[in-house]
Amino acid sequence: MSMAASAQWQWIDKDGRKVFSDRPPPADIPEKSILKQPNGGRSVQPDAPAAAAAPASAPASAPKLSGKDKDLEDKKKQAEQADAAKKKAEEAKQASARADNCARAKSGLATLDSGIRIRTTNASGETEYMSDERRAAETSRLQGIISSDCK
Repeated sequence: MSMAASAQWQWIDKDGRKVFSDRPPPADIPEKSILKQPNGGRSVQPDAPAAAAAPASAPASAPKLSGKDKDLEDKKKQAEQADAAKKKAEEAKQASARADNCARAKSGLATLDSGIRIRTTNASGETEYMSDERRAAETSRLQGIISSDCK
């Protein structure tokens, strides 16, 4: 469904007919024949000399707008604060996880460095002891975690 365009200009032409248009009347229409015009003033005709037309002016009582909506600005500020709080909470969560990883890695490295034999249970339920190669690989892995998470 289309909306009908509303005429911004109304005037009586030289034949006495009422004319409705979104464009200003021709220059030969006298000011007294113009019934309705936008912003209360007559604008300059494109084909008429500039000196023949009076400049359009805004009503003196029109309020000056700052271009800012207070409610919109408040909502934007609240959204920014919520995003900042969410980001801060996420950073705190990550810092806590890094601290936990650091503590576990240091504890595991201390166990490996103590020299005690470490036993594990394999998939078939049998007890196995950690080999020197596996101990070296686990030590290297834990040192990498400590170097990245324990800053």
